[in-house]
Amino acid sequence: MHNQDFDKYQQAFADLEPVSSTDGSFLGSSLQAQQQREHMRTKVLQELEKVNLRLKSAKTKVTIRESNGSLQLRATLPIKPGDKDTNGTGRKQYNISLNIPANLDGLKTAEEESYELGKLIARKTFEWNEKYLGNEATKKDLKTIGELLEQFENEYFKNHKRTTKSEHTFFYYFSRTKRYTNPQDLATAENLIKSIEKIEKEWAKYNATRAISAFCLTFKIDIDLSKYSKIPENHSRNIPTDAEISAGMSKFEDYLKNRGNQVNQDVKDSWQLWRWTYGMLAVFGLRPRELFINPDIDWWLSQENIDLTWKVHKDCKTGERQALPLHKEWISDFDLRNPKYLEMLAIAISKKDKNNHAEITALTQRMSWWFRKIGLDFKPYDLRHAWAIRAHILGIPIKAAADNLGHSVQVHTQTYQRWFSLDMRKLAINQALSKKNEIELIKEENTKLRMENEKLKLEIEKLKMELVYKQS
Repeated sequence: MHNQDFDKYQQAFADLEPVSSTDGSFLGSSLQAQQQREHMRTKVLQELEKVNLRLKSAKTKVTIRESNGSLQLRATLPIKPGDKDTNGTGRKQYNISLNIPANLDGLKTAEEESYELGKLIARKTFEWNEKYLGNEATKKDLKTIGELLEQFENEYFKNHKRTTKSEHTFFYYFSRTKRYTNPQDLATAENLIKSIEKIEKEWAKYNATRAISAFCLTFKIDIDLSKYSKIPENHSRNIPTDAEISAGMSKFEDYLKNRGNQVNQDVKDSWQLWRWTYGMLAVFGLRPRELFINPDIDWWLSQENIDLTWKVHKDCKTGERQALPLHKEWISDFDLRNPKYLEMLAIAISKKDKNNHAEITALTQRMSWWFRKIGLDFKPYDLRHAWAIRAHILGIPIKAAADNLGHSVQVHTQTYQRWFSLDMRKLAINQALSKKNEIELIKEENTKLRMENEKLKLEIEKLKMELVYKQS
């Protein structure tokens, strides 16, 4: 997109603060996208009024109207071939569709076409040719998926405010659409559905459907993907227990002991940064990106941060929040407020364009690489799931846990309950029984103490009586 065009669309979004969906789901993303499309449509309609005023001032007998995402020219013209002259005037009002999209670029094109049509009307030289009959648009060859992918970014950001979050979302849509489709195929609903149906893994199919749905919405391809958009039910994950998480920290130390001598001096200490990220994900249940997108390092190290919260930046997936720790003792056990590690984080993100989704993705992929390198059999995101399950076991209210993770109660229950394995259920039940046993023990202790107390009272009374007897 040329800078001028980019500025035009992004300036239209300047007064919009995208809703901070506390929902990382498809539904939450869709609501944000809908808000932005409505905002842009309002801007286009405001500009449309100005264009029509200019056309009226120039005495052009043509106006422009918006209909179903397209712009049409409205004018009184000679009767169209094959149409009936119901008024007997030889003329009739028509809406002419030239396949012009209802966006800021389309308005410019529509205004130019209106002046051209106005001149033909004024000169009485208008004729119903292929262009005005709409036949040229239908004759145009369909574009391939590859051709549309080249235009995808430009078109997508005509209806979305460009932020770190929206760039990440677009990258998700673009990369999956490109991965699962054939660029040589014509961009038809039939071909796109065939691409989805070829995907064997259920989660890959679901993710591809989300991406292709956004692709089709951008290019106004009429398609029904409801059959493929249901969240898959079965998806195995290896959720680590608290003991396994603690053991995982020591695996970074084991790596240091066991690595060879041929180590690049520039990166010989980098393992410490990735151990720190591991610990932070475990303590706060963060999304990996929430460590790298504009982290408030000063706040994390501040003496004022008495609750030991991590501030998630507003550019992250579900907006800003302060995340509270679970197992606060891990912060000191894992040395997570050591300024050395935070300095390493600052250097890592300073080397990147912090507003570039691809650079942030590279850091999160590097984190996953380290998990594999030191021999962990779970992934970074599994630490987030472990946090949610731990919160459930500890009896933390669902709303509090969901808010802390930055999503809705609906997503919390739908997503995280799925990973509540047999082992986790056993742990939860055993802990509940253990608490029950503790209560019973306390009751027994209280009963014993009351009996001993009564016994002591009797002994004191007896001693008092003996003392009185002796004195008398």
